[in-house]
Amino acid sequence: MVTLPRNQVVNIPGISNFTAGRTSLVELLKRKRDLNILPVLLPSGELINFSVGSHNDLQKAIIEQFLPRFGASSAVLYVGDGANKSLWKLDEELKALNFFDISHGILPDVVAYSAEKNWLYLIEAFYSTGTISEVRMIELKKNLKGCSAEVIYITAFLTKADFKKNILDIAWESEVWTADNPDHMVHFNGHKFLAAYSSGN
Repeated sequence: MVTLPRNQVVNIPGISNFTAGRTSLVELLKRKRDLNILPVLLPSGELINFSVGSHNDLQKAIIEQFLPRFGASSAVLYVGDGANKSLWKLDEELKALNFFDISHGILPDVVAYSAEKNWLYLIEAFYSTGTISEVRMIELKKNLKGCSAEVIYITAFLTKADFKKNILDIAWESEVWTADNPDHMVHFNGHKFLAAYSSGN
């Protein structure tokens, strides 16, 4: 056996001709990883990358479709990812609102804040589990006693059909949004939003 000095480059005749024009395994794997990300544009104009998956498709829709329509110029203060639970987190802003410890197990998927309205949006992205149920709302309210903003509780679904399957789990005094009907919301709030619709609406 011949031992070569460390870091010595060995030139093998014909190897450069063989590798010319071929993509290395390292480059192939890198490209595969790049294809498995889901870019998401925050309201601030900053870009973050989710891992690919239906749950994150919904989170992307919440940030890019729901917030521009109903978010009252809100900023995303927190959003997690399956691979990174604190993918985006603005600690100082959360602290200023007296938000509870971000590592808490009942934390919703997306937290956004509208300084214009002083509204804090707690949005649960439902995929296979997780709605703003009565029990969940009680837990969240308990942890948000000191919060200085008015809190809006929202369950988001990919489709109206998903919402239909889980309608019995939705808490009163909360909201529902579905990504397949992005211009509309369902309010579980009794007479608060009761009003006649004119023919022009």
